[in-house]
Amino acid sequence: MKRREDLPDWMWSDALAALDRAERLHRQMFQPRHASSWEPPVDMLETAHEVLIYVALPGVEAHDVKAVIVDAALVVSGRRTLPPALRTATIHRLELPQGRFERHIPLPPGHYGAVDVSNERGCLVICLHKMP
Repeated sequence: MKRREDLPDWMWSDALAALDRAERLHRQMFQPRHASSWEPPVDMLETAHEVLIYVALPGVEAHDVKAVIVDAALVVSGRRTLPPALRTATIHRLELPQGRFERHIPLPPGHYGAVDVSNERGCLVICLHKMP
């Protein structure tokens, strides 16, 4: 079996993307049919001092999102809506999800202190500061 170091970077990226798609499909299959929320995609990175979670939420302000740690997961929820100026516009294509969203993100083991939430380049950025 080849190790990760032996694979070209594009193969590793493709494999991770395929696993992510499979995980999303699995979650969607087991959601109740009446579920009225969607799950935004996330990236999670860890440094020596913090865990950074990037949530793809273009047009959603940080103060409109609730981010809480429940058990060993971060629960991110809120609502994405069209800006008031565009609510009467003619829609030719609407691919970005609208409405209520909620995402449960399992966290790496550890203890977290301060939680900072901000917006950066169309993403919600949640910084969980590690406790010693």
